[in-house]
Amino acid sequence: MVKVILHGCNGRMGQMLSSLIAADEEMTIVAGIEPSGEAKNDYPVYKSFEEFRDEADVIIDFSTAAAIDGLLNYCEKTHTPLVLCSTGLSESQLERVEKLAGESAVLVSANMSLGINVFLKLLKNVTKTLYGNGFDIEIVEKHHNQKLDAPSGTALALADVMKEELEDISYNLNRTEVRKKRDREEIGISAVRGGTIVGEHEVIFAGTDEVIEIKHSAYSRAVFAKGAMSAAKFLKGKSAGKYNMSDVIG
Repeated sequence: MVKVILHGCNGRMGQMLSSLIAADEEMTIVAGIEPSGEAKNDYPVYKSFEEFRDEADVIIDFSTAAAIDGLLNYCEKTHTPLVLCSTGLSESQLERVEKLAGESAVLVSANMSLGINVFLKLLKNVTKTLYGNGFDIEIVEKHHNQKLDAPSGTALALADVMKEELEDISYNLNRTEVRKKRDREEIGISAVRGGTIVGEHEVIFAGTDEVIEIKHSAYSRAVFAKGAMSAAKFLKGKSAGKYNMSDVIG
């Protein structure tokens, strides 16, 4: 049995996870962490990690960047394995995550879905070939109107995996400030926010007389919750280190 602390338990993803874990015979939530302290499910909820006195096998985090410092404080003290799903972290927070991975098991992923992580592998295989044959690269990501960060962590992860293959390339997040033609050595990233769009990411390889589009659409938050559950099961008992979803899916 994997004992889970759910950080951000009352959010949309937290409630989705609560429902799915309740139906999973291999997992149980021993506590939720939520600033309001309100309990919406049948497990205890604490306002902060400082109030929690029990033990767990792993923490699943679906909170916000503003809540990460308290989470990291707890993990630094207890070395509880962490599945970190929140995006929009500051440079100092990211540095703390890197340091934490030297002391305990940390799995970091901007997107927990199986499809997106296969997408990342695919980009790693095709980017150099297409770019080397004159294709320009653009990313368009779409999310609901309540999402705080832009571009999305997933869009940046897609760009990062391509940049690793190309090295000398930059990101262009805003073409409105300078009036000039597109640079060859850039990846354009555009963010759309509206309605209840769960998540859509498209990478466009635009060449001469042909265009290749690779796209992933999430129709339910369940795909992210199921991925986080698989990650938590994988992380239980793992030695210190920084892991990602490619380690989970093999």
